[in-house]
Amino acid sequence: MGVERAVTRWYVQRQALLEEIASLEAQLAAASNAPGSASSLAQESTDRALQLARAREKLRVLGSCPKPMMG
Repeated sequence: MGVERAVTRWYVQRQALLEEIASLEAQLAAASNAPGSASSLAQESTDRALQLARAREKLRVLGSCPKPMMG
C-alpha cells in the first residue's frame, strides 16, 4: 500500500520536532546540574527554553496526521 507524500512529510517533520524537543530538554537538564557562572548559565538556559517553546509550538501547529487519500 502506498502512503501519500503529505502523510510521509508529516511523519518526518513530527519525528524531527520530537527529537529536537528531547535534545533541548536534555540540554536544559544538563545545564541546570552543571556548575558555571550564573549569568552565562541563566542566559543559556533562557535561550534553550525559548528554543524549546518554539519547537513545541511548531509541533502543535503541525497538528494531527493528514488522512491518506489512497486506499
